[in-house]
Amino acid sequence: MSAFFIEGRDFELFVDAVIGARRVVGPVAKRTKFVYAELESAEELRLDFDVTILPPKKVFFPPSQDLVRFSDGVVGGCIDPVETVLLGVHFYDVKGIDMTDFLFRERNEDWNYLAQREATTIVASSIQSISPRAFWSSVGAEVEPQGHDAFLTKVNGGYLFETRTPKGEALLGYGSFREATDAEVGAAALANAAAMKQCPERLDYPSEAIAEKVRDSFGDVAMWDELAKDCFSCGSCNTVCPTCYCFDVRDAWNLDQASGTRTRYWDACLTREFATVTMAGGGTENFREHHSARFRHRFMRKAAYLNEKLGGPACTGCGRCSQACTADIADPVRVITHIMEVSS
Repeated sequence: MSAFFIEGRDFELFVDAVIGARRVVGPVAKRTKFVYAELESAEELRLDFDVTILPPKKVFFPPSQDLVRFSDGVVGGCIDPVETVLLGVHFYDVKGIDMTDFLFRERNEDWNYLAQREATTIVASSIQSISPRAFWSSVGAEVEPQGHDAFLTKVNGGYLFETRTPKGEALLGYGSFREATDAEVGAAALANAAAMKQCPERLDYPSEAIAEKVRDSFGDVAMWDELAKDCFSCGSCNTVCPTCYCFDVRDAWNLDQASGTRTRYWDACLTREFATVTMAGGGTENFREHHSARFRHRFMRKAAYLNEKLGGPACTGCGRCSQACTADIADPVRVITHIMEVSS
């Protein structure tokens, strides 16, 4: 890893140069919120964002993604990666990308995801503003973000640019970078350490203890009924989660009834239809019919089931689910703290 510095006045020129050469996706303002979108100019980039509505996984795993197109018995794939720079990703979202990287590569590699992932350079960035529901400083501390190619930290007078891979180093040619001084490296370390102390929410228990207690709470039906009593089963918490990866696959036939498209769509385990399966004779069965069972399943997945596989919880502490929940009951800090307290 090498550290470089770029003056603030030169940073926009650098971003514009990258935009001129590649597709660049970064955080932009959308009214009072922020979203990841393709940049047309450096002026659109908002590295002072707190959290985006949807996580950056949508660059590789979009909400709607064509898998194959078919016509008269001929089937063709839809994999068409575009060289992309994903600029401005907070560390907790890098951790989310790391998890989806692993899950889409495990066993049968999913190249509908991996092709675009491998064509993308990720530049992480320091956290300048804190989301009001964030708790990333106290969840999964044992898991370090790995999947970024460079890290950008705003310091006095400009930005420290730390390269981590050859893909990150390749971006240096687009800007007026020089080697960073020890003082600039130190200032960046202090800025990132200070951000870790500013989360408004906090989990006061280690991941291993949480996983054990959450698993042990599975049979406490009354508790889960109470925690989920206001759930609308809307799936908003799933939709905004950086580590949810379930999808539904549907075929759409054209009017000629000989051609069409197979497409996958994000799916949500909180919705009623998610756990409905077809039975013999045309009937159906829902193996998580009550919304509290679906609510419980989500927390089992995020706090316990995947820990051994991922090295820590499948939650990054971004707080998106808390903000998206209409009933304001999805907050992992509230739910997990309750479980830890009633189970102690």
